[in-house]
Amino acid sequence: MEGTNVTLFYEFIIVGFPGLQEHSFAFFIFFLILLLATFLANMVIMVLIALDHRLHTPMYLLLWNLAVLDVLITVTVIPKLLAVLLGHDRTISFSGCFTQMYFFISFNSIEVFLVAVMGFDRYVAIVKPLHYNTLISSKVCVTMVASVWLLGFLAPLTPVVLASILQYCGSNLILHIVCDYPTVMSLACGDVTAQVNFALSIAMLFYIPVLFVLWSYYKIVCSVIKMKTVECRKKAFSMCSSHMTVVFLYYVSASVVYIGLRVESIPPDGRIFIGAVYYFLTPLVNPIIYTLRNENIKAAAHKYLRLQSP
Repeated sequence: MEGTNVTLFYEFIIVGFPGLQEHSFAFFIFFLILLLATFLANMVIMVLIALDHRLHTPMYLLLWNLAVLDVLITVTVIPKLLAVLLGHDRTISFSGCFTQMYFFISFNSIEVFLVAVMGFDRYVAIVKPLHYNTLISSKVCVTMVASVWLLGFLAPLTPVVLASILQYCGSNLILHIVCDYPTVMSLACGDVTAQVNFALSIAMLFYIPVLFVLWSYYKIVCSVIKMKTVECRKKAFSMCSSHMTVVFLYYVSASVVYIGLRVESIPPDGRIFIGAVYYFLTPLVNPIIYTLRNENIKAAAHKYLRLQSP
């Protein structure tokens, strides 16, 4: 107790789905299956790319990093969520909460940048195929990947550090399944407008890779339309169909969450569940899309997992 009427809190309680407590065990089973399936599917992609020398190319290096990110995003949140759903331990320390917040934002930030780099890779492959080995050499690809990870880790650092040194009073209940930045900041004492606006200004930078991806696919579509034969068009679209599907899923689901979280007619539990599906369904769907639509991945699976004869 500090002061006269203000109680400061030094730990948070993750509520999860506050109005659906009677369904906690069903949610536990759902998210446990989701965790195991996501981990297994992405690990298969990672192992196949590591084993098959035909997949040691820039495009598959980017795909390998996407699989790593999908695993990291999932394990950052779901293990704690499973404990919350079982009612074993809903509390999370300040350090634990802000560590989870930092890595969760970082991994999602890295994924935004990585999707943009993957778009650039497909742009060069289709629009400038003769220059592909020069523009997307192994050295260039590694440099881009390293830059993506560095930017992703740096972007949320200052906002999260500033949030961690605030005092929190009134309530320590996080009405979410994760230490989400806006949710946690709503529990802070005093006026935090400056910190929130600063974080928002940094978040606006992520529109740059989004616009770049849209521009890349605009140029790709224009280039494909100009191709003379139907066979060439089919081949060009097959080269980027997997990434186009992932990008479409990524941005559409993000838009649904953005809109859903702001529709007041949707109850809090509905908004939390919409966010949860977005956070965890995409990491599961990504490897499925690449496995089903990529002939080289399927060939590697046939060879190393012995699904059928090569």
